[in-house]
Amino acid sequence: MSDAAARERLPDQLAADLRLVFVGTAASQRSADLGHYYAHPGNRFWRTLHQVGITPRRFEPHEFPALLEFGIGFTDMCKTGAGTDHQALAFPIDIEAFREKMLTYRPKTIAFTSKKAASLFFGRPTTVIALGRQARLSNFPDIFVLASPSGAASGSWSLRPWQELADWLRSDESSRHEKDFKTG
Repeated sequence: MSDAAARERLPDQLAADLRLVFVGTAASQRSADLGHYYAHPGNRFWRTLHQVGITPRRFEPHEFPALLEFGIGFTDMCKTGAGTDHQALAFPIDIEAFREKMLTYRPKTIAFTSKKAASLFFGRPTTVIALGRQARLSNFPDIFVLASPSGAASGSWSLRPWQELADWLRSDESSRHEKDFKTG
């Protein structure tokens, strides 16, 4: 394990050609302590994945490695900090390292799980970041920005962008299946 990986509060779960990678700002303190993504009981992440149909059942945070079977991975913009955004973002954010990971692993879609995570990537204030599917970037996966599932972000919660992502994934899989059927 590299020195950088050893300092990560919550290691990436990535593999080549995933259908989807969820990208958070940073691990919550509870997630970092337990070693599970979206581990706080007040977080809507796992409930929402099942509710919109991205997963066939409601998974628990400790089961996050099982999502690789569904082509789903995880990472964060800040790998060495943990806690609230204010606490975690006192630690370095390496946008180039994130870009390199995405170009190396080539997921089909990435979904930022908050406007804050997306704003770090795009280098723009959260106030100008729209929820939902983003304009296509050349040579990069499709990008969605989701409403934060954190219980602390309850005033800005919206299921709509999560449902849009789920619908996009289903339509993308349908079109791939149709192509396979026509050429097979």
